[in-house]
Amino acid sequence: MGGNISHSTVLPQSIYSGACLNKLSEVLLDENVKKVIIVTDNGVRKSGLIDDIIEQISVSQVPYTIIDDVKPEPSYFDVDGIVQRANNSGADMVIAIGGGSVMDSGKLFSLLSGTCTSVKDILKDQKGIRKTIKSIMIPTTCGTGSEATCNAIVAVPEEDIKVAIVNKTMLPDFVFLDPSLIVNLPQHILAATGVDALTHAVECYTSKKANPLSDIFALASAKLIFLNIKEAYSEASNMTAKENMLMGSFLGGAAITSSGTTAVHALSYPLGGKFHIPHGISNAILFKHVMEFNFDHCHEKLAMICDAINPSLASQNTFKRAEYILDLIEDIISYTQIPDSLRSYGVSDSDLDFIVNAAANVTRLLSNNCKPISHDDIRKIYNKVM
Repeated sequence: MGGNISHSTVLPQSIYSGACLNKLSEVLLDENVKKVIIVTDNGVRKSGLIDDIIEQISVSQVPYTIIDDVKPEPSYFDVDGIVQRANNSGADMVIAIGGGSVMDSGKLFSLLSGTCTSVKDILKDQKGIRKTIKSIMIPTTCGTGSEATCNAIVAVPEEDIKVAIVNKTMLPDFVFLDPSLIVNLPQHILAATGVDALTHAVECYTSKKANPLSDIFALASAKLIFLNIKEAYSEASNMTAKENMLMGSFLGGAAITSSGTTAVHALSYPLGGKFHIPHGISNAILFKHVMEFNFDHCHEKLAMICDAINPSLASQNTFKRAEYILDLIEDIISYTQIPDSLRSYGVSDSDLDFIVNAAANVTRLLSNNCKPISHDDIRKIYNKVM
């Protein structure tokens, strides 16, 4: 790596982990917060997961308003509706507690609060857009990494696609990684979000933009997730495994800010936009097949992941160690009972032209892929998962 190449990364101002929710009131008092807007979804609220957050806000005697109807994988106009309602709250701090859709919505609110700008506006032009209020992210899944990034994903229904809004000022200010919030996470959600986090780690580690900074985060993320996802999935009370999954997810998000995801995510976007396949599921379906396509360009990096998680294989050659990682990915997806085909989600051969063309247009991510990938290559990968 040349000495004339620069690299950078950004991280939230403060990151709390372990049994850390009792620190929330301190943050609100230290930041002299006048009013909080809580952004969440119906499932999180009904489960009682926001009760401890509300208690901590009450301890700090800060008034609050709750918006609890964030939709899964929302469209830009869904988020615009949240922004318009929350804009009347007078909040100077947003707390988002939930999965990736909730945190992305909270981050977009931190960007647009008190302005006349809409999400639709910034899809066209972000010039001069800066965060207007601080944000606290509290994940209740272990996979999106949204709490560590300056990205937010929204659907654009009229084009049947999903797009990423990237704004460095949207980076969260405070993050709370408390495993008590995922102790009762349904297995299928833990599986999908956990494999999503694993794709972040492996893609960032093998990305063309990978660098010494991103490699630190990506390799640590991959190691934590590979070594803990099965236990976190099958042992509901294994708090060590679940805390490691939360940290692995966060570190994968941190890697994204310095490196970036690649073809797995690029090919996943049209599947979420048009067919509403959950993001983690579509990534899992594509994961091994994209890595197999990339193998001749990334086998050395895959072997290094193997070295980190299974040093006993160090005597084997690079290809064998890299193949071990591909086999392990397949094994994890099978163990966690994630579907391996698109047909069960209504994707048919007649949809191939659309999804191939849509994926090929996600050049922001395809340009990161360690191996050039053509329309024909994309079609072959989709055909393997039909």
